Formats: sequence, C-alpha cells, structure tokens
Amino acid sequence: MDFSSRRDFLKATGATIAAACAAGRLSAAPLNMPIGLQLYTVRELLPKDFDGTLAKVRAAGYTEVEAAGYYGHSAKEFRHAMDQAGLHCVSTHHGMSDLRPRLDELIAYDHDLGVDYIVCPSPTRRDPTMKGPLTLDDWRWAAGELNRMGEKVKAAGMIFGYHNHWIEFGNENGVVFYDELLRLTDPKLVVFEMDCGWVAAAGRSPLDYLPKSPERFPLLHIKDVEKGPNGQFHSSVLGRGKVDYAPILRAATGLKHYFVEQEEFDIDPIEAIRLDAEYMKKLNV
Repeated sequence: MDFSSRRDFLKATGATIAAACAAGRLSAAPLNMPIGLQLYTVRELLPKDFDGTLAKVRAAGYTEVEAAGYYGHSAKEFRHAMDQAGLHCVSTHHGMSDLRPRLDELIAYDHDLGVDYIVCPSPTRRDPTMKGPLTLDDWRWAAGELNRMGEKVKAAGMIFGYHNHWIEFGNENGVVFYDELLRLTDPKLVVFEMDCGWVAAAGRSPLDYLPKSPERFPLLHIKDVEKGPNGQFHSSVLGRGKVDYAPILRAATGLKHYFVEQEEFDIDPIEAIRLDAEYMKKLNV
C-alpha cells in the first residue's frame, strides 16, 4: 500500500471508529446492575413492620440492600427475613464508636449474616473527651484505625470500607480530610463507599475522585440533594436535585454495588423509593 492509499485508509478507519463510538454513546443503556437500597431509607417503617417493609422494598424494584441496624434480630433471623423477601444483604454499616469496642462481635455477626462488606460511616476522635470538629490529627488517627479494623475484617473473609458524609471535605491548612483518608488507608484493607449526594452537598463532585482511582470505590450511595429555602441541602427523589448520575456512573469503572439512599421525604417513602428505582432503571449510562 502506497503512502497516499495508507493515509486514505487510516482516515476512513478513524471515521468509522469515531462513528461507532458516537453511536455507542447515543445508544447507552441503563446501568446493568442490581438496584440496591440502603435500609436507613426505611428506618421509620422497619420497626413497625419489619417483614412487610422488606417485602415492599422488593416490590419497589430492589434486590440488594445495605443494613443500618438489625432491629433486635439475630443474624439468623435477619438473614431469614432477607431470604423470605427475596433480598440479598450485601453490606452493613457500623460507626467507629461501635466498631472499636465490639469489633470481634460485629465481625462474627456480619459473617453469619453473609454480607460481603462492613462499612464505617462515621469516625471518632483520638481523644473522645474533646469537643468540636475533628482535627487533621483526628482524621490521620482514624485512618490508622480503619487500617487496623480492615485487616481483621479481611481475615474474616469480608471487605472493610469507609462511607463519607460532608465533614470529610473540610480541610486544615489546605489538607482535605478525605484526601488524607485516601492517602493513608491501605487499598488492600480499606475501600471507599462514596456517598455522591453528600459529596455534592459539600461543594465537590464525585468526578474529582472516581476517574483518578476508580478501583478504590467499589460501592456508591446514590442520593440526590436539592437546596431548600433555608439554604441547606435536603435529600430528594432521584432526578429532582442537583446530582447528574450518568457521568458519575460512567466514571465509576470499579463499581461492584450501589445503594439508593433517601433520607427525607415529602411523599410516602415507599412511593419515593419506587420512583428512585424507576430513575435507576431508565438512567442511560
């Protein structure tokens, strides 16, 4: 092939590839993963009718859940209730204030429950007698505790993670606390469950982090937030707030599971989670 013919061939090939890529973007499909729900979303319903609420969660379109408390059930009872409802409890939350004194006990419970992930959604201070916001030193100490706990969780055959709120995006002398947690935690011991709604409420974007190290984020919380008349962000039905999930989910190439979470409601909670599930089914990624 001469130079001129080769140049024409490469032009044509490039155009074909570009067209195919464009067609792929235009024909993007909904996220091909099970729809999960963080059960904190229905925290006011579960104590009143545990089994009935789980059945409603399944009917609303969810097949995976993340626990946030066990409502007095043993691991065997909780797992049986999940099986009866047709749900799989993939993950569970325990604050650091519970994990530190009860780590072995909680690991044993969660192992019997059959979860894959144990997630810490809140840190504690190095010195619990101190008041006020956590300092950079507190966050660095917390990173060490996460590594320590992650090692024990891993030894028990599960994966340990950390879930953010908004305080992690504060800083001290220009050092962002969340960045420090990512830097100081061992990727072999600690993964991250990014709550995208709280990231947005803190004035940041999940896209600040996901493209750089997607493998560190196997879990996401899918939450929308909108600013209320008081200037504060409030949890809303998906698609009604400020978070655009299509680019976020495209960037989350390490994603294994996601959990919808809605914390506040202006309609019936079961109707709200049904609308949330419909949003996820239709979302083009």
